[in-house]
Amino acid sequence: MRHLHRAAILAPLALAAALPAHADEAALQAEVEALRAELAALRDEVRQLRADRTAPAAVAATAAPVASTSAATPNPTPTRAEPATTLWGYGQLDYNRPTAHAADARADLSRAVIGFNHVFDEATRVYGELEWEHAVASAEDRGEVEVEQLYVEHALAPEYGLRAGLVLIPLGLLNEHHEPTQFYGVERNFVETAIIPTTWREGGVTGYGSTESGLRWNLGVTTGPDLGKWDPASDEGRASPLGSIHQELQLANAHDLSVFGALDWQGVPGLDVGGGVFTGRIGQATRKRSGGDANFPADDARLTLGEAHARWQTGPFDFAALYTRGSISHTQALNRGFLGQPTPVPKTFFGGYVQGAWRALEWNDSALVPFLRYEEFNTAASYAAQPPGLGTPAQPTQRVWTVGANYYLNPNVVFKIDYQDFRYDDAALNYGNRVDLGIGYQF
Repeated sequence: MRHLHRAAILAPLALAAALPAHADEAALQAEVEALRAELAALRDEVRQLRADRTAPAAVAATAAPVASTSAATPNPTPTRAEPATTLWGYGQLDYNRPTAHAADARADLSRAVIGFNHVFDEATRVYGELEWEHAVASAEDRGEVEVEQLYVEHALAPEYGLRAGLVLIPLGLLNEHHEPTQFYGVERNFVETAIIPTTWREGGVTGYGSTESGLRWNLGVTTGPDLGKWDPASDEGRASPLGSIHQELQLANAHDLSVFGALDWQGVPGLDVGGGVFTGRIGQATRKRSGGDANFPADDARLTLGEAHARWQTGPFDFAALYTRGSISHTQALNRGFLGQPTPVPKTFFGGYVQGAWRALEWNDSALVPFLRYEEFNTAASYAAQPPGLGTPAQPTQRVWTVGANYYLNPNVVFKIDYQDFRYDDAALNYGNRVDLGIGYQF
């Protein structure tokens, strides 16, 4: 294009220089008019070339993407003008050192995750995450390889749509936002791991949406935990009642389905207030299915878990609070068969925390953010009543103070340090405190 423009300017001068000196005025005028016509034609050609080159960019700039309301998705659904497939990931490395038992210090590559998003058209995409835990996965090692999410999403309109597949349950502040750059402290908080078993996922069909007033909603019909998998001889149920029996869509028993609903209001900048409920029968027809326990007495057991949360981010401050409570019904007969075992099925369990953080220092893309968190939780606050002398006493409530700081090298790389002070109602169960160091990233 540049050469055409230069030729259009130089052509009249060259031709004028070539005219005979003795040409009369009429002939010279005719030549000039011809050159003007040629110059106009060249200018029209240049304009057309410019229009052809800028048209695709104009189309891409004016294309309106379909908004995605997925809280767990780092980017909205792209348009066709953007790459059809995108990749991202996150990872976490930890060092934990108990103050009273330094010999038990441990270093771990906790998790490494690769995610992908493929856009089929402006309204339909597939989203997935693959996770490796504890660096090595084999029959002899504790590591795991798992699919953390995998679903197809279709936007029925810019404000709402449907998902089908393996989805995260949208309860709490952490389950959908569990990347290490998204939470304070080296480890995920106890309430949203012991009571809400982050990362909690189920298979099913869900709907999502948002309104102009700042209300986000999620509804779904999914698989649920399987109480038939409860192991009364293991301490897994004491660590996390639901974490020990959720199925993660691994050949999941699905006779009994569950439902959930969640709401979040974000109508004020920096404020998020919400809550949700998950409920369903979790006996999974254990007594009836082939290969099941013919004597299983808790086919009618029902899980109900609810939570409420609030988060306020204003200026350099970030405040959060959450409370969650769960119950499992029809466990009396089941626990009678577990007499003498260390871990019967609890009737109720609960937890809550309050947290404050302060962006104390910022320079360029870096920031230092100290924080303080207090949490209480009890994974077996009560058991179903048993005949006198046969009941199991409730577990003591655990209380944990965590103080520390996140240093963000940039928004996607974080170094962490914290000190955790564990306090129990029963002093005999207080095993000491812990210092933690960590590195996290996302891209």
